[in-house]
Amino acid sequence: MAGRLGILAGSGELPQRVIEACRAADRPFFILAFEGSAAPALVEGLPHAWVRLGAAAEGFRLLRENGVKELVFAGAVRRPTLWSLRPDWRAARFFAKIGWRALGDDGLLRAVIKEVESEGFRVIGADSILAAALAPPGPLGALVPDAQAEADIAHGLDVARALGALDIGQAVVVQQGIVLGVEASEGTDALIARCAVLRRAGPGGVLVKIAKPGQERRADLPTIGLRTVTAAAAAGLRGIAVEAGATFVLDRPALVAAADHAGLFVVGVAAR
Repeated sequence: MAGRLGILAGSGELPQRVIEACRAADRPFFILAFEGSAAPALVEGLPHAWVRLGAAAEGFRLLRENGVKELVFAGAVRRPTLWSLRPDWRAARFFAKIGWRALGDDGLLRAVIKEVESEGFRVIGADSILAAALAPPGPLGALVPDAQAEADIAHGLDVARALGALDIGQAVVVQQGIVLGVEASEGTDALIARCAVLRRAGPGGVLVKIAKPGQERRADLPTIGLRTVTAAAAAGLRGIAVEAGATFVLDRPALVAAADHAGLFVVGVAAR
């Protein structure tokens, strides 16, 4: 049997899905929940501890005390400023070594994983635990993109690849060949809301979300859930295209039912 898994928990649905998978596999786990990111209800009644994001020494101590050897990153953590982070001596040493301002999100996550593994832990990807939750190729529901939507998806893939190559974001919204918005630090939900007021008359736009080129798969793989479909429908989008095999589709039956009801397609596409 695999040893106790340390779940580094941020916001969103992914931490809950990892916990459910551990329970189903009868694997022991310990949750290290990040203050200001993880939901208090997530850890209720479960083995856990809370830690401030900048308290690296305390986090490592808690993981070792609880017998953790393997770690998984699960959920979003908004990147703070160094001022708000208030790094302890261990975190400060790390940031002095890597140059905090010189790295994008994926570069920073790569550096964090390397530093964590230098402490003797092994970092695994959430996709190794939730492989069944990755988007398959093709339509997930009853609806499929028409010719205009296919063209918007193709354009969105080109833009998203360029965006990801600069380590900026994972998503873009395209309508009738026009890029309405690209994802930066605000996240996908905020991108969709921003594009709602920019939409044009005629067929609605498409959200395209893919992993960045060379994405560190052990952290921050693209994720969509029921909230994504709800937001897309409210913004007047026609559908969602995600990278097959590299995007988590959480609570897939409910997501597909909601998309079908709203008249949205959800499709897995090849992004490379």
